[in-house]
Amino acid sequence: MRSWRFTLRATGAWVLTALSMAAANAAPMGFKDSWMVMADHSASWQDISANYALTPRWAVGAASTFMRSDDKAVSRTLTEATATHLAKRWNLPEAQANVWLLGGVGSVSGNDFSGSRTMVTPGFQLDYETTRIYSAMTARFNRADGLNHDTLSLRAGFSFYEADYDEPQPWFIVEARRMNGLSDATEVTPMLRIIHKRYFLELGVNQKNEVRTNLMLNF
Repeated sequence: MRSWRFTLRATGAWVLTALSMAAANAAPMGFKDSWMVMADHSASWQDISANYALTPRWAVGAASTFMRSDDKAVSRTLTEATATHLAKRWNLPEAQANVWLLGGVGSVSGNDFSGSRTMVTPGFQLDYETTRIYSAMTARFNRADGLNHDTLSLRAGFSFYEADYDEPQPWFIVEARRMNGLSDATEVTPMLRIIHKRYFLELGVNQKNEVRTNLMLNF
């Protein structure tokens, strides 16, 4: 009986930890049969996307992204169908690591050319997290005829304290992001992240004093 109870408690604790870390790392998809909605807003980048998890490892969805150059002279609008795949996961005693494959295909328009062009957006995300620390690298290769708007993001941060799954938990995250073809600078943004059950909210200000907000809902 004691062994059974111990196993049940250990399993429950592991599940809560995994769920907490899934929220913490802004995973690009949720659990099976769930919807995930994500929004990212800044002066040069606005993105909203949604996907549905068909299995624990596959999700399909759609996204709309607005990109603008630093001088605000050139802009792009991309609408695409997307797919997300959890290629590999390591469940460690007190940590988790993931390899995600990302991709999309859609139509991109711009204010410096007429009509629209087909754009493909393959990419990947690598992340490692515990309930106290987080790190991730995300790359997207946004390509169309005559266009190269690859993006690279590096993130790292820590939580201020441990919390239960049903309690809000504050994190401090720093992101360095670069967007090819529209920006010659690396955007660095310190952010405060609040996680509570199936959502997180991020708010920060980059080195140009521009506000950055991120929101994720999983239901």
